[in-house]
Amino acid sequence: MTISERVESLLGQMTLEEKAAQMVQVPYNAVSREEALRWAKLGAGSFLHVLGDNAREVQQAALSSRLGIPVLFGIDAIHGHGLNDHATIFPTQLACACAWDREVVREMGRVTAREVATDGLHWTFSPVLCLGRDTRWGRVDETFGEDPYLAGELGVAIIEGYQGDSLDAEDSILACAKHYIAYGEAVGARDACDSEITERKLREVFLPPFRKAVEAGVATIMTAYGSMDGTPFTANRRVMKEILRDELGFDGFVVTDWDNVQSLVTRQHVCENLEDASVLAAKAGNDMMMTSLGFYESVIRAVRDGRLQEAVLDEAVRHILTVKFRMNLFEHPEKRGVPGCIGCEEHREATLRAARRSVTLLRNDGVLPLKRGMRKLAVIGENADSVVAQYGDWAYFTHPDMNLDHPPVRPYVTVREGLEAICREQGIECVYHRGCSVEDGLYSDIPGAVRAAEGADAIVLVVGDNQKQMGEYRDRADLALSGDQNALFGALRATGIPVITVLVASKPLCLGETAERANAVLCGFNGGMYGGQAIAEAIFGRLNPAGRLPISFPRHSGQVPVYYNALPGWHGGKYVDQEETPLFAFGEGMGYAPFAYDGLTMDADTLTAEVSVTNTGAAEGTETVQVYFRDVVSSVMTPVKQLIAFQQVTLAPGERRTVRFELRREDFSLVRPDGERVTEPGEFILFVGHSSKDEDLLQVSFRL
Repeated sequence: MTISERVESLLGQMTLEEKAAQMVQVPYNAVSREEALRWAKLGAGSFLHVLGDNAREVQQAALSSRLGIPVLFGIDAIHGHGLNDHATIFPTQLACACAWDREVVREMGRVTAREVATDGLHWTFSPVLCLGRDTRWGRVDETFGEDPYLAGELGVAIIEGYQGDSLDAEDSILACAKHYIAYGEAVGARDACDSEITERKLREVFLPPFRKAVEAGVATIMTAYGSMDGTPFTANRRVMKEILRDELGFDGFVVTDWDNVQSLVTRQHVCENLEDASVLAAKAGNDMMMTSLGFYESVIRAVRDGRLQEAVLDEAVRHILTVKFRMNLFEHPEKRGVPGCIGCEEHREATLRAARRSVTLLRNDGVLPLKRGMRKLAVIGENADSVVAQYGDWAYFTHPDMNLDHPPVRPYVTVREGLEAICREQGIECVYHRGCSVEDGLYSDIPGAVRAAEGADAIVLVVGDNQKQMGEYRDRADLALSGDQNALFGALRATGIPVITVLVASKPLCLGETAERANAVLCGFNGGMYGGQAIAEAIFGRLNPAGRLPISFPRHSGQVPVYYNALPGWHGGKYVDQEETPLFAFGEGMGYAPFAYDGLTMDADTLTAEVSVTNTGAAEGTETVQVYFRDVVSSVMTPVKQLIAFQQVTLAPGERRTVRFELRREDFSLVRPDGERVTEPGEFILFVGHSSKDEDLLQVSFRL
């Protein structure tokens, strides 16, 4: 029998109650063991946040139900299988995006899939394809940055890593593109609030990454908490049915975010009761309801009362069963994975590669790399020795429940430990002082830090944020460095000793003088297990930093948003009290080998662009060649520039190479007010170079 025939055969045997249960996802960490087993025997379609023997017990209960339909187990494996405290923890999506490297991200997905599957689980709620355009939002660390093209390319790569060549492979898991859609664009960066956008903007900016995910065969989609024009996405039939399924051709199943059906009643107030919300959510196109357990009885009553056709449930269950059959779940309900792979050496090497590729050097007056012959190095700052901060959100310290006192599980290398290891090798004295806490008022000993740094040849100051300042429910109004971190920098800078500022944080922060007056600035974001080692290697020149920012850094919170692809038309083009440019721009980053560009050409007939890139330094280096365009005159306003391609080249000192881009006409398209995407005739400007900044780009004009 074909999968379709098997689905229809099974669906025809199911009762109304069994269909309703199949649409429910049960949170194991929010119910008792007995209640979980009861749900499994009822025929619940999925469980989340359950591991190991507990998952096996639940699966056995499901298989002993009348029809024996296996359960899907989902987990928030966001940057590695991090809820398992012995798993391999990668840099966050935002940190990995600094690599601008599809293979790095694909490998992260593949390793994560192996480890999740080895735990007997089937499904990760990743990748996040929201855009981090307002850095006050608490979940910026989960994104691939601010740009739809880069997010789409890296999203496809990680989906390919998760799902492998076939969903039924023992080491493949389901990917889940989320949050559909424009979740990160909520007004005021207030998590889960209304997104003040039109459908045209939705199509122009936020839909492209999801379109690429669907084309890549993503198995599941998660809806967003928020709303558009007052209609919650959970209830938006236009977005979920007409656009996602009819237009994009999505053929997997849709799951709500946490308790989103209940939220239609308790938070968004568009339904009077859970039964109304259940009917609305089912009709809109949600196939599986995460944690809203009351949906089960509500939807059964609605069908029996004639308020909802049973055919609506049939369609949802058909989508769920189809994915389960594609996974071969009925023959192999428990994934085997690769026994012994969780946290294995091969996987740890993969996360080290990702950390190394993610390190981004943003400023350097020549102090880096540190020279041999040093006598003393001072390492200052709480985040220099905090693996909790280095891991960021979505690791065993923070989920499924906040547990910051969880003992850290080796192996990992903090910045302090990475620097101390190299200093020991080179006979350099390395001293550490906490300086001050990241949070206000908890701890501050700035004079002690200054005394510790006396006689040092250089100071590495690590600044950033912590778990209480990131994630869901943790949006920020003020992006300035918290606590006494700015005062700590000022006191250290006053010593006259060179200061290297390192950012270990969940997002771009307003660094002020801590970056502007530093001798060098390195960005590590949340670098995972070996983020500290990678930063230490970059500081001592053992690796040549090649990271490029996937997101812009504001100078001040009131300057947000500062994404590079803004629309034109700002009167005066500047603030009266603040520079208009970001502190660091999208695509920015440097290494120890500068690159020169020349000879840009564009053939308008074949849409082929070429540019020559030369390594003008004394070390081998990797350059990310970035391609942007501008539509000079168009029927709707279009961005001042928009990324459409990138390539990476590794060049030896003095080496010169011609880089070729074969572009498509649709790369230069726009979305008209009627929603149609077209490429209008006229003049275009192509920009090619080192970053999104005008001074880093060559440009050539052409006509289509």
